[in-house]
Amino acid sequence: MTVGRRGRRPAGGTVLLTFEVIAEALRERIRSGELKPGDALPTQAVLMAEYGASSLSVQKAMALLKQDGYAISRPGKGAFVAHPDSDAEGDSGDGEAGNTPVGGTAARVKALELALAETLDQLTALRARVEALEAGGTERGC
Repeated sequence: MTVGRRGRRPAGGTVLLTFEVIAEALRERIRSGELKPGDALPTQAVLMAEYGASSLSVQKAMALLKQDGYAISRPGKGAFVAHPDSDAEGDSGDGEAGNTPVGGTAARVKALELALAETLDQLTALRARVEALEAGGTERGC
């Protein structure tokens, strides 16, 4: 895999850009089992040194891994290998509120759908309470 100068893809070539090389190398380490679910991924500084890449290239590689469900971020802690089963459509999960979904777009969508359903239930309950208060307040006001 050859990388074009300054991350530009040569016209008509199949040369990978720097961020694609980094992302593919990390994917291969995950697929081979060298990096297992829950393991910390190399830091930005380590990847920059290892590949002679800019911070932007490393950030783009990490974004690609996250988008593809290979990695997750934990604020203040770094990036970690995602659990492969967490992105399955039928993932049962533990369903506890406040749990951050681990990896993959499908898991994030599922968590958002659950949060939305809970919010709608809360709104329905609040609406019923407001209507009850209004009805009670009207009777007292007469």
